[in-house]
Amino acid sequence: MTQSNTRISKAVIPAAGLGTRFLPATKATPKEMLPVVDKPAIQYVVEEAVAAGLSDVLMVTGRNKRALEDHFDRNYELEEALTRKGDESRLKKVQESSDLATMHYVRQGDPRGLGHAVLCAAPHVGDQPFAVLLGDDLIDPRDPLLARMVEIQEREGGSVVALMEVDPAQIHLYGCAAVAPTGESDVVRVTQLVEKPDPADAPSNLAVIGRYVLDPAVFGILRQTGPGRGGEIQLTDALEMLVADESIGGPVHGVVFKGRRYDTGDRGDYLRAIVRLACERDDLGPEFQSWLRSYVTEEM
Repeated sequence: MTQSNTRISKAVIPAAGLGTRFLPATKATPKEMLPVVDKPAIQYVVEEAVAAGLSDVLMVTGRNKRALEDHFDRNYELEEALTRKGDESRLKKVQESSDLATMHYVRQGDPRGLGHAVLCAAPHVGDQPFAVLLGDDLIDPRDPLLARMVEIQEREGGSVVALMEVDPAQIHLYGCAAVAPTGESDVVRVTQLVEKPDPADAPSNLAVIGRYVLDPAVFGILRQTGPGRGGEIQLTDALEMLVADESIGGPVHGVVFKGRRYDTGDRGDYLRAIVRLACERDDLGPEFQSWLRSYVTEEM
């Protein structure tokens, strides 16, 4: 197990997917740039990393993802135009994304799975623990899941995965964990991981959701991991090896999350996320909720 007295500061965000579930909207626009109310989905994810103290962000991208780099870069022409207009409010919003974190980018090249995307981050991460945040999962900022995971990793070492109870009939859509209790109600010891099991074979209804804090020993395992389910290099397969042999990279713990999560990779959940977040906004909520009530009443 890699020992470090340095606080975790690096986050990796895989963002090389094609977004086929949102075609044709994602034909020329990265799915991560689809707006959730008035910010692209990926900005929520970067903001979550920064809120947990991770100021160094590496985005693993692919072809046709230039818009991601542009969004987190300065746009001097737009800023100058807003300055001339005296539009301080919009200027601040434009500058927020470029001032959030120190951003880095690497191309994945061939889409060979999440495990391969994480492995692409090895030269940047080095030998320190790091976080992985999947862009399809938005975690409500009022529920600081990642900060809790970082806390557990820094205390216990090894790796930490985020777990959430799901309908057993849906467990085949996720990685699934068998667990043992610890002395804390929201923390468990992971004893087995299975990638997208048949419901009859699933060891629990605890699904692995898109947040990880990983020991760098995972890189060595990923280099030796062949294609798994779906013909891709699965991060879950590498984590299962860490679970099976703690001498490689320490224990694997899970934080059981009971907060608010929005799956923007699914069209229905994406729309529900927009409605929920819009309803809770002070500047949009009252008027939008009033309209929504009227619309629902008329349609019933």
